[in-house]
Amino acid sequence: MNKRVAGTLFAVTSAALGSYYYGGYQERKKISQLLPLQQAELLHKHSQKPAFPLFASVSAAVPATTTDVNLTATPQRVGEIMKYGFPSLDSVRSYSDFVLSYDRRNRVPNWVFEHITAESIAKNENVDRSKCDFKVDESIHPYFQSQNSDYRRSGFDRGHMAAAGNHKRHQKHCEDTFYLTNMAPQVGQGFNRDSWERLESHTRALTKVYTNVYVCTGPLYLPKQEDDGKKYVKYQVIGNNNVAVPTHFYKVIVGETSDNHLEMESYVMPNQVISDDTPLSVFQVPPESVERAAGLLFFDKINKKQLRKINGKKV
Repeated sequence: MNKRVAGTLFAVTSAALGSYYYGGYQERKKISQLLPLQQAELLHKHSQKPAFPLFASVSAAVPATTTDVNLTATPQRVGEIMKYGFPSLDSVRSYSDFVLSYDRRNRVPNWVFEHITAESIAKNENVDRSKCDFKVDESIHPYFQSQNSDYRRSGFDRGHMAAAGNHKRHQKHCEDTFYLTNMAPQVGQGFNRDSWERLESHTRALTKVYTNVYVCTGPLYLPKQEDDGKKYVKYQVIGNNNVAVPTHFYKVIVGETSDNHLEMESYVMPNQVISDDTPLSVFQVPPESVERAAGLLFFDKINKKQLRKINGKKV
């Protein structure tokens, strides 16, 4: 190759590379100018959706925006609810008066956390449960949402994990418990409307004993030994979105006295018809057994030595 050809090739290559890098620079400059606008548009678009995970934030601390500042799930309120630790940090959503972790695969919660007091459950003439409608949380990607149609004619109730009766300070608090992210399929007559409701009522009654009551509720999928001697985890799914029907439900409760003493109760109930005369104490289990089954650590900021009683027995 003579010097003239080599020089020409070098000039062409240099020009091509220069154009490539200059074009890349201009494209990056354009993107950098557009990105803040796109972010602003996205933030504005989702500002009214509960707990939408905003940029550079943790979704657990993202408030559900409302028109009334008193109804906003502020980081302070989230901190009050989650005082004793998060069981996990997967797909966490904070609503106006409770916090949950959503199981996108099963379309039900992993866990739901509440902080209730005598004041928060007191009768309030301004709160009307009949005005609440079951609704989709639009901040969940459509692939992972459950729909009202999934429950229709399924034979299962839309069972609240954060009970509507626990949130009576404001109508908005009660309404938020009707998001489908707070629901799981429950047997209706004989369970959701009976034994499970009795457990919810018992939880509220604890506010007469304790200054603060912290409640963690969720589903379980427990194995069962079949005729072949092997254990299997089997559960039904309902609707076009294959919403999982849990085999059991748990509720782990911590009561805090005015002098900062702590007591814990832990329950697991099968998702089936339960006789009305079955006492709740039958369903009390060691809290560590629930943790192993759920793959979660409840109230992990509490040193077990701080607990004065577990399931009514002195520690």
